[in-house]
Parts: sequence; structure tokens; C-alpha cells
Amino acid sequence: MYDLLVVGAGPYGLSIASHAAGAGLRLRVLGRPMASWRDHMPRGMYLKSEPWASNLSDPDNRWRLDTYCAGQGVEARHGQPIPLEMFAAYGQWFARNAVPEVDERTVTRVTPVPGGFEAVTEDGETVRARTVALAVGVLPFVEIPATLRDLGPDLVSHSSHHGDLDRFRGRDVTVIGGGQAALETAALLAEQGTRVRVLARAEQLHWNDVPPPWKRPWWRSARAPHSGLGCGWRNWFYAERPGLFHRLPEPTRARIATTALGPAGAWWVRDRVEPAVEVLLGQEVTQAKELTGSASGGVRLDTITRSGERRSLETEHVIAATGFRATCDRLSLLDPQLGAGLGASADGSPVVGRHFESSYPGLFLAGLVTASGFGPSMRFVHGATFTAETLVRGVRRRLRAEARAGGGTVPGQGRREGVRSAG
Repeated sequence: MYDLLVVGAGPYGLSIASHAAGAGLRLRVLGRPMASWRDHMPRGMYLKSEPWASNLSDPDNRWRLDTYCAGQGVEARHGQPIPLEMFAAYGQWFARNAVPEVDERTVTRVTPVPGGFEAVTEDGETVRARTVALAVGVLPFVEIPATLRDLGPDLVSHSSHHGDLDRFRGRDVTVIGGGQAALETAALLAEQGTRVRVLARAEQLHWNDVPPPWKRPWWRSARAPHSGLGCGWRNWFYAERPGLFHRLPEPTRARIATTALGPAGAWWVRDRVEPAVEVLLGQEVTQAKELTGSASGGVRLDTITRSGERRSLETEHVIAATGFRATCDRLSLLDPQLGAGLGASADGSPVVGRHFESSYPGLFLAGLVTASGFGPSMRFVHGATFTAETLVRGVRRRLRAEARAGGGTVPGQGRREGVRSAG
């Protein structure tokens, strides 16, 4: 039986695995490295976060994004967005060098068993571990508005459903949403010849400012320090002190996790959107119907403005760039007994303790699903470092407690193994 099973091999899962291996834990990692970045984001996208805030985490801080980029003959510079393809390749390089061998099979079920947990892979193999770290990313939590859910995938899709956008060349597409996913998707569609518009409830679009220089007068830095989530002391607190954030009252944490860093486009996509994309603001979809009388098919969207004005438009396809909602009931790979053992916060997300342990002993959670507990940084790669360090400490505490109770040895004590050399 393994000490720890890591389910998921994105930035959080790989970082947790690297720290767990460094701590000497007997470890198994299941999942395709960087799968959502490789398969669910179109080519041509860029990271919104700064390169220096987009590192995966290893105990020795050796396998950084800037190190990978330098090896590719590229400088990772402040204020210079990193292409998605390069970041995905970086994650795969990290997996090869900083993590024990990754088993790329998908886990379909996690079930509690005496002494720990049992995971079932897609081909039916079972793996047992004393603890589990669930780092499943964002895809289980796709959120499509209720008004669109009755239409089939030929008419409505989520922005995360597309590894490329080629199928929409020469067609008419409406993107719903006002955040980065909506705006960058719309820009890419326009640039490939798609007739595209953005439809958003907000009365105006918001754009992030161009980041100030890394080196600047001390008094400017003191007034608005750099952080992994942008400039300013509030962002600095969210990015650099998630442990303190966790101590805030639950209603405050839930509100901040939902409203902080609201929908906004990166500064570098603005010039690609404004001249090329029709933007319809202050409108909410009230009804969506399939067009049956049209030769090409499509959707009719009925909308209402805040002043009560009703409008409608016809489009061939709707892309809902409407984010993700990380709730307990969407963790469908958990056995019902295990899912029922999770305590839920007011927003429906799982309750996590200070070491990312859920209310079910031995089950640890990471990534977006912990944003209500540890703040907005958990929605970004930047949160992986704090998560990996803290979660692995929690796993070791759990294993020590169980070893003492059972009179056994403490897993990982005095060992540091499992990480391969550079390759």
C-alpha cells in the first residue's frame, strides 16, 4: 500500500508529487501530465499570469519555468506573456525531471477501504494508498448556464471543450462571458475568420493594467507591491498569505473567493478584441432555442437588459466561457460513501483544514476546489507552491498519527527518494 496516491497530473498534482517524493513518501501518481492544458485550450492562447508567478513547485526550486525557457533559447521576462504551448511543454519537462514516473491512466473511482483508499483506473486496475491527494483541476467543475443546458454539443459548448477552434472557421459564433477565457477565445475566432460576438451581463468590459516594471522606485513598490496575482497589497495578501486567508471567517472567505479578481481581460488581448469583435454588453440570456427552420441550423438567443428591454439574436454556435463551479457534488469520481463524508461550505465547495485535508480523514484536496478555503491564488498556478508544501506536511502528520496509533513506523522518516535526475 502506498503512503500517498496523487490523482491528477496538472500543475498542482505534479507539484504535490515532487514534494511528496522529496519527503520520502512511497508515492503513486495517476493522470496524463498537463492534460487540460494540452487538450482543452486552443493553440494561440497565452498564460495570463506572469512567468515568474507560473512555476510548478519542487523542494529544491530547480525546475522553474525560466530554467525551461532558457533551455529552449527563450527568455521568460516580466510583462511578456508565455504561450500556452510552451507552458504545457514546461509541465511535461517538470514531470520527467521532478516527479517519479507518472502513470498516465485515468482514475474512475476512489473508494474508502480499511486502512486507507482504493482507486480504480480506467482499465480496471486497483491501487491502494493510505492517503489520497485529489488534484483534478477545473474540468470536473464546468459551469454552463441553465438556459443553455438543454441544447446539444453541436449548438452549445464550454470554452474548455476546445483544443482547437478550426471547426468554427467561416461560421457565426457567440461567446458568452466577459472574462479572459471569453475575450481571448473571441480574439482567436476573429483572427481565423469566424464571425464572432461577445455577449456579457456586465455593463462594461474590464481590462487588467499593463504591469509596472519589475524594478521601480522603492516607494512605488511599497505602495503597490508585485504579487503572483497582480500589484497591490490586497492581491499580495491573496497571493502570498493563503494560510492567513484560511483563518478568515468562512462567509468572508467565500465572498472573496467569488468576487475578487472578477472577470477581466489581459492587457495584451485588448487590442485584438476591440477592433475585431462585436461586443454586446448588459444583456442576460433568458432563453435559448434551436433554429429548426434554418438550413444551416443554429440557436436563437433571447436576452434582457437591466432596463428590461428584450432582444434576440441568431447564431450558429454558442461558446459558454462562463467559468467553473467547484462543488462537492461534482466530484463524481468519489464513491458515494466518500462523497457523503465531505463537509460543504456555504458555496457548496468542500471544507478543507489548514493542511488541505478534507473532512474525510486522509483525503486531501488541491486546486480550484480549495479556493473558498485558501483564496483566489488557488485558481492560478501560483497557488501550487503553498499547496504542495502545506499538503505534504499534512499528509505526513496524518501518516505519523496513524503509525503511532497502530504501533508502526513513520513513513518517509529519514528518507529522500523517488525523484529522478535531469533528463
